[in-house]
Amino acid sequence: MTLPLPRLTRAQAPLTCEIDAVNEYGEPIKVSIPAERALTVYVDKRELVTLMTLGAHPELLVLGYLRNQRLVREVTDIESITVDWDVGVAAVKTRQGIENIEEKTSRRVVTTGCGQGSVFGGLMDEVDQIKLPHSASITQSQLYGLVNTIRLKETTYKSAGSVHACALFDTAPSEPEMRLFVEDVGRHNAMDTIAGWLWMQVEIAPTLVASRTALPPEGAVPPWGGPAAELAPTLAVPLAALPSECAGGLVFYTTGRMTSEMVIKSAQMGVPIVVSRSGITQMGHQVAQSVGLCAIGRATNKRFVCYTQPQRLKLQPGLALSPRPSGEG
Repeated sequence: MTLPLPRLTRAQAPLTCEIDAVNEYGEPIKVSIPAERALTVYVDKRELVTLMTLGAHPELLVLGYLRNQRLVREVTDIESITVDWDVGVAAVKTRQGIENIEEKTSRRVVTTGCGQGSVFGGLMDEVDQIKLPHSASITQSQLYGLVNTIRLKETTYKSAGSVHACALFDTAPSEPEMRLFVEDVGRHNAMDTIAGWLWMQVEIAPTLVASRTALPPEGAVPPWGGPAAELAPTLAVPLAALPSECAGGLVFYTTGRMTSEMVIKSAQMGVPIVVSRSGITQMGHQVAQSVGLCAIGRATNKRFVCYTQPQRLKLQPGLALSPRPSGEG
């Protein structure tokens, strides 16, 4: 018997709030700032962690967090995730508990996130078991299209600043299509939210058909069936076929730097290409090389640096801003 997918609430919260401030002329003004809030996660009534988040899609954030921390193996192991912003709590109910949860959460590693974060266990655990699609690639034209899509999007960052953004693109069409866009106070939260969303997609079926109803500007949630169907907004565009192991046409974008944890999380999602507005760390570079992930950084306008797996990037040098000056190495 196939187990149903988790039942999720839809406890979205306002992403910004307005405060009084003073500008450079000494004039009182109203400004918008990100509405950071604490979300304490309980798993089977056991307190696990407190996440600082904007609260755009808290249920998917929790789901992706549990997956990326390697605490849950299958999405169907979770029965429900209930978020209540009145008390700032996410209650996770599993079907059979998490085996050896005390041991799995006994070791913490301080991360290089925005502010100090932590992950459970060793960062390199199971990395050597990750297999990414060999044929996945992106053209230089698609890369430019992806970056331009991000540039044109209306975002919380443009109105309030102080947040990171992550997005998931599908490059199967000729022009990259953005499947999900998430902003949060830290890039890891945004990435975990996308991981939770993608996990729900992959587990359903090779092909999903979604209705074209309106979505909140922060992103989308899949139209899964079962008891939670009435609780979830629907995906704005049909999702291309996703094989169970992952879709080779997916590209992950982040405004943050590509650290080892960001690279590992991308690889765990089965996404073989990561594009960043920032750069990459030494350990992030090493992990990307070992798993065969293409890491492209400093991607703004028509400039970029491909740090790893350049064979996945189909170059079209004629599309660059201008020819390189003669004699430049």
